[in-house]
Amino acid sequence: MKKRGTRGIATIMVAVLAIATLVVGLIVGMVVEGNTRILYPVEEPTELQDRIDELEAEVDDLEDTIDDLDDTLELVTPYLVAEAEYIANSLNVTFPMTTLTGEIELGAILSLTGDLATFGENEKIAAEFAAEQVNVLLEELGADWTLTIVPEDTQTKPDICLEKVESLAARGIELIIGPLSSAEVRNIKTYCDNNKILAISQSSTAPDLAIADDYILRFCPTDKLGQGPAIARIMYDDGKRYIIPVTRNDAWGKGLQDATEDRFTDPDLNGTFLDGVLYDPDATEFSTEAASLRTKVSDAIATYGADEVAVLHISFEEVTAFMTACAEYPELDDVVWYGSDGTCTSGAMLDDPAVRDFAMSVEYLCTIFGPAPIGTKWGMVRQRGLDVLGREPESYSYAIYDIVWAYAYALLIVDEYDAEAIKDIIPDIVAVEAYIGASGKVTLDEFGDREAGDYDIWQITEIATDEYDWKAIGSWVMATDSVVWK
Repeated sequence: MKKRGTRGIATIMVAVLAIATLVVGLIVGMVVEGNTRILYPVEEPTELQDRIDELEAEVDDLEDTIDDLDDTLELVTPYLVAEAEYIANSLNVTFPMTTLTGEIELGAILSLTGDLATFGENEKIAAEFAAEQVNVLLEELGADWTLTIVPEDTQTKPDICLEKVESLAARGIELIIGPLSSAEVRNIKTYCDNNKILAISQSSTAPDLAIADDYILRFCPTDKLGQGPAIARIMYDDGKRYIIPVTRNDAWGKGLQDATEDRFTDPDLNGTFLDGVLYDPDATEFSTEAASLRTKVSDAIATYGADEVAVLHISFEEVTAFMTACAEYPELDDVVWYGSDGTCTSGAMLDDPAVRDFAMSVEYLCTIFGPAPIGTKWGMVRQRGLDVLGREPESYSYAIYDIVWAYAYALLIVDEYDAEAIKDIIPDIVAVEAYIGASGKVTLDEFGDREAGDYDIWQITEIATDEYDWKAIGSWVMATDSVVWK
């Protein structure tokens, strides 16, 4: 679509108003005033109605055009320039510097296939959208360089992730977006530290990766301070006292289970974690695990009653195979299930009717870090995801958009492709007062991880007859350790 400036918007608005006025005028032209009917010399009634229908259609088309303009880069240029000037003034620098030239590449190691494929698809769209906007700003500032995203698919596999980082490094790319999972982060950490390759993850939450002065930054909170306590409070407030964990056997899965269990079993809540199921993250078939879970759930219900028993399910998108196996056992939908950010807003679950129906039968509630749904950035990223993929972006898409911008501002300030210098300046950039990203305010702690915040609660819902989607139904508020339902 051709870009339009503010003058173009004004023209469209004038046209809309003119058409609306014309339609209203035609109607008013037949108003009864007293006993006298005022009749303007207009066309025959059928011709008039046809014309009104045409005008209304034109109004609808123009309104659609205006909606599309919300996503047009030219419209946000003044906003982008003003933000850049604000950051420059706050950090006492001047944009642009003059050293960097040509095409500057950011490697994006994304889960485009594998256990988190729908997340990777969402995040690729958000990262590329951010780069489009960055390049609009760079042109406006008169910079001599442009930003390019170089996507690589890790298949959500740690070994392949390391291969991709090494391949990017061989090309001279030392600034990385991602990876998505904590297992991948763990597998590239030593290489990144030894070779000064900076990786900023949008979604790695494992608590044990909170390490100061390394070459891993994370624009999401760790599970120890955020998601673990959130899930524990949600389950407890729902009246659950006995939890059967089903956990992906990797550092992220076990770390999130530990963080949740620590909070749920502490003296304040005094709940109980029962013996659960720990499964191989590379597994593709789960009949044995489903049968084991059936026995554990049946025994717990017999002892404690179904109302106080729940399943905590910590998984990636192997959830589809796992729930397919579990659907064979009616006992497993006698209790409520709770998920996490590993499955929250999963497109794969929506695409499989049997899995979707099972998830709905167990009232499957999932938590994910909650971006602040305010401001132009959040709305633009959301709309781009809806336009391209037809689904709501998950929270980490907003974080990855912010990562691209953090890199862009750091490159503007440092004025050289230097991972060490960029690593050191990014915490100062995001800390600038009143600088808000698409995911909200990003404040990094002493480990380079985002400070904990609120978590949204999502559930698959029938939004219309035979139409289903994920819907945010509540939030866990960190400041008060409380759950607010919509």
